[in-house]
Amino acid sequence: MTGQSRRGGECAQTTVGLFRAIDVAAFVTALVARLRAAGVRVDVTGSEAFARGWHASETGTSPGGSPRSRLYWVARITLVRDSADLPTFDAVFAAIFDLSSTAEGHTHAQPAGRSGSTNDVYVPVRPDTRRADQRDEPREETGAGLPWATLPAVTGPADHGTARLTIRSPSGAEATSGAPFGGVNDEELARLIGALARSRWPVRRSRRRRTSSGGTRIALRETLARARRYGWEPMELARDRPVHRPRPVVFLCDVSQSMQPHAAMYLQFMRALALTTDCEVFAFATSLTRLTPAMRRRSAAEAVAEAADEVVDRFGGTRIATNITAMLRSVHGCRTRGGVVIIASDGWDHDDPDELGAAMVRLHRRAHTVVWMNPRADAPGFAPLVGSMRAALPYCDSFLPAGDLGGLADVIDAVAATA
Repeated sequence: MTGQSRRGGECAQTTVGLFRAIDVAAFVTALVARLRAAGVRVDVTGSEAFARGWHASETGTSPGGSPRSRLYWVARITLVRDSADLPTFDAVFAAIFDLSSTAEGHTHAQPAGRSGSTNDVYVPVRPDTRRADQRDEPREETGAGLPWATLPAVTGPADHGTARLTIRSPSGAEATSGAPFGGVNDEELARLIGALARSRWPVRRSRRRRTSSGGTRIALRETLARARRYGWEPMELARDRPVHRPRPVVFLCDVSQSMQPHAAMYLQFMRALALTTDCEVFAFATSLTRLTPAMRRRSAAEAVAEAADEVVDRFGGTRIATNITAMLRSVHGCRTRGGVVIIASDGWDHDDPDELGAAMVRLHRRAHTVVWMNPRADAPGFAPLVGSMRAALPYCDSFLPAGDLGGLADVIDAVAATA
């Protein structure tokens, strides 16, 4: 992954920095598994970014700080997407690395007030008995106990580091990454389609009318047609009633960097809506992309591949106000009149909150129902403190958490309740 064998071909080992002769893939997998078990949401692209970032930090021309400090910050920046997960991440990292003693023959300084995890299991690590001129070559390791058995010897005090984490803010920069959306799980897609099929979707009365015995208005044309049987005498009065049609649905999905962990799940919801309802679906980051034709393809793989080709700005900055305004001005903006508009976003917006408020005013006047799904809203102690989110909330009929499939089912029920 990051290491290369001198004998040619790729090798799963690296000889840089904090860990020597270690299977990087095994180390990254084990660390990510422990973080996920502790409740930190880490996606596949985060694991890849961590591996690449770690290798770059150790092979740079003049890496700063201690190896442990560099590893901490690379892992924190690439694996933690939500600031609420930082305490959990720090606890897991401390349980792994801040120990007074590790494997046989290795010691590691431990900061005061911290203790190691009682669940860690260590295996002996063979001391390096090779000559000095041979120690640059990677030696064979069994890989047992990875990654915890491979901590290096530390003779000095623990380095707490002096680096500070810069608080992330919304960005308007376009994406340069070609990270995939992720696959569509057939089982989860079937569950969403089933929930949509069972729900009573909102309807509206159209101008068309249909003959019905329970109608309240006389159908003149049908009455005259029946009168032909009786010498044009209206012996039988026909009645009609208005025809009700499902309200159109417009789904806007944020695919910026902060929404990347939820992109695959929302892609399933987007496809379920496109296949079962009269829905227009859009994805946006810094620009707006219509995905309705792609999401209606029968093959899930083709749908995901086409969406990835069309949404070139995914996992970059966010311009919610700009894209809502662009949708309202487009030829598809008429679909919002009397319809249900669903917006999936965490509310991080590079545009001015006043611009988003103005766009939401227009949207709320046109639509029958505006639903905002925020995947972070189910976190304990969540409050809509982001300026853009506070500007949009007064014009939302429903504000719902949607961080998992259960949350999406609640969104379907909430929309059906407006019928």
